Amino acid sequence: MGLNRNVSLMTALRYKGQGPFLTYILHRIGGLGMAIFITVHLLASFLSGKGGHFINAIYENWVFQIFIFFCVLFHAINGLRITILDLFPKLIPYHRQAITIEWVAFLAIYGFAVFTIIRTGLGG
Repeated sequence: MGLNRNVSLMTALRYKGQGPFLTYILHRIGGLGMAIFITVHLLASFLSGKGGHFINAIYENWVFQIFIFFCVLFHAINGLRITILDLFPKLIPYHRQAITIEWVAFLAIYGFAVFTIIRTGLGG
């Protein structure tokens, strides 16, 4: 018999898991964003003569590029952190410090990339 939990949506949204929970959710959002991007990309290749211009316009939009870059970069850096902690179990007690290092690396790379994307997107 399965575990029965009576947790409402509001209770779940008030959960204060902080860093580990946030990285868990963002990792899933990043994976979903990449899956949607790949699906749209495959559909665009089949519609290259018909609706390809519309999809190419989406690809060239700087807001879309910022979102996809967020998904890919965060998913990659968080996956690297998870892999390192899986390969070296003695580091698990330091998982909060690893999350801090992950955020510092992510924000540095992402900030530079967003600056570059916006500057290029706005014609600079």
